[in-house]
Amino acid sequence: MTALVLPGIRWFPSWAATLEDFGDGVMHGSGYWNLGRPLEPTEECCKDLLAALAEASTADPDVQVIPGSGRVASTYYWITSGDGGDDDEVIGFLNLRHELNDWLREEGGHIGYSIRPARRRQGHATRALDLGVRRAGELGIDRVLVTCDTDNLASARTIEAGGGVFEDVRNDKRRYWITPPA
Repeated sequence: MTALVLPGIRWFPSWAATLEDFGDGVMHGSGYWNLGRPLEPTEECCKDLLAALAEASTADPDVQVIPGSGRVASTYYWITSGDGGDDDEVIGFLNLRHELNDWLREEGGHIGYSIRPARRRQGHATRALDLGVRRAGELGIDRVLVTCDTDNLASARTIEAGGGVFEDVRNDKRRYWITPPA
């Protein structure tokens, strides 16, 4: 199983392990850029990130743009390895953007996600993407744009397995559209 959960301090131990597993790797969907400094696997850093994500996140579909930031409203999720229960572990990150600005339309898409290296190739990315697309549909998004680097063949396969229909390549990004289930 795979679940999307809202970030919280209760997930700190597995969040820290996930962070260490990524090392210096890119953690799409994690929201780490909201903190303005490198992430460290400490409880203090986790709390700081949670506060930054809470400020940058909104689940309100009527909020389209975060005023003054040039960023769109979004919801950050942590991906867990089970049903979101107490025994689950954080294994990745997913960011669901409620709208597309010019940059997201060209390169970023509605959904960004990443799975920690030790938990890849177990179907979690495919299941997390499906959950993200379903949540996008619940927000009223009728076509979800998902992108990946042209050389990221694993992500391209994940998107295609999730129903992604290839549109084109722009700025070294493969662009796919997925229609959420009704």
